Amino acid sequence: MLTRVVFNQKGGVGKSSITINLAAISAQQGLRTLVIDLDPQANSSQYLLGEDATYSADKAALEPNIENFFEDILGATQQKSLIGNALGSILKVPRGKGLDSYVHRTSFANLDVIPASPSLGTLEHALESKHKIYKLRDSIQSLSARYDRIFIDTPPAFNFFTLSALIAADRVLIPFDCDVFSKRALQTLIENVIETQDDHNDRLEIEGIVVNQYQSQAKLPREVVQQLKDDGLPVLESMLPPSVLMKESHQKNLPLIHLASEHKLTLAYVTLFNEIESKQ
Repeated sequence: MLTRVVFNQKGGVGKSSITINLAAISAQQGLRTLVIDLDPQANSSQYLLGEDATYSADKAALEPNIENFFEDILGATQQKSLIGNALGSILKVPRGKGLDSYVHRTSFANLDVIPASPSLGTLEHALESKHKIYKLRDSIQSLSARYDRIFIDTPPAFNFFTLSALIAADRVLIPFDCDVFSKRALQTLIENVIETQDDHNDRLEIEGIVVNQYQSQAKLPREVVQQLKDDGLPVLESMLPPSVLMKESHQKNLPLIHLASEHKLTLAYVTLFNEIESKQ
């Protein structure tokens, strides 16, 4: 089993899109794949589960979810319930169950998800104060017989949940869009990853920087990417071009490989997936 975390402290760089589309390709290629959504915005959850995982002021979060997992760790209320199947039975999540108790199957073969919750952040202080930073790692290790690949989507911040993901992961992918502000933020991000390696997870590797929205005909993106390479940063050769197809993919809750398998953006994702897999 290989666990990847997709992380950037800067928002709007395509974390969720990269997470889901790589996971969907992984599953389509026959690898048993799980997505864990740690971002309260729940974009990855909605991408895979559709309206069931769309939150609003008058709609409760889909359960069981990753917040329930962390509540369970804290010994919080264990009596939350949800409709478990079409017959309307009630599914309880008892204290002490493994991480697999929070998994939802998607409509795509070999692809499961543990959805996010918009109120996940309310648990952060309690989790930190009780030193629960290794619990996600320990629980993920118990899934090794069930999954070949795990992808973790993270919030755009270096917080308890992101650190938990980095501690649990074997590899980290860093989405990057070609602007000066993103370049400036990279150094801080990499320092955080290296500190995590030193203090918590010596097997963690930076798998590469994923250049997103790359316009090969424009001068500035080419210059910025070359600067990253000149600085010795691990820029992946497979870069993702901009395309309106991504918005359509979001609207239809369909990963690109299932929406338009021969489109140039889909093929760029397949090339990217093959590149990172070839390094294993």
